[in-house]
Amino acid sequence: MSDDPNSDPAQGDAPPRYSSAPTGEVQLSALELEQARTRKITAGVLAIVLGCLGIHKFFLGYNGAGLIMLGVTIVGFVASFCLCVPGLGAYAMALVGLIEGIIYLSKPDDQFYRAYMAGRRSWF
Repeated sequence: MSDDPNSDPAQGDAPPRYSSAPTGEVQLSALELEQARTRKITAGVLAIVLGCLGIHKFFLGYNGAGLIMLGVTIVGFVASFCLCVPGLGAYAMALVGLIEGIIYLSKPDDQFYRAYMAGRRSWF
């Protein structure tokens, strides 16, 4: 019998799923890391290319944030046609999408998984 509080008697002497990091974060499986990598790349590219429409938000499951981005873009375009002013809302959402795409692509896979897939962080 082990004195380790993280050990499970049913697993025998198998190592605990906790890392040796001081924070005690759970290590991700290979499948979770692969899912994070593919979703990170897809969401990052969508954010850079179609960021003003919020497509990357819908892809990650943040429907509310996606609707906000899409709504601001549509209102910005309608205002630009009706009032003959530049659609600043669309430009702002495109900038937000560009920044989020860069953030997504620059994060390591495990941090992306923890922040945007498991942690459900919807903005930046």
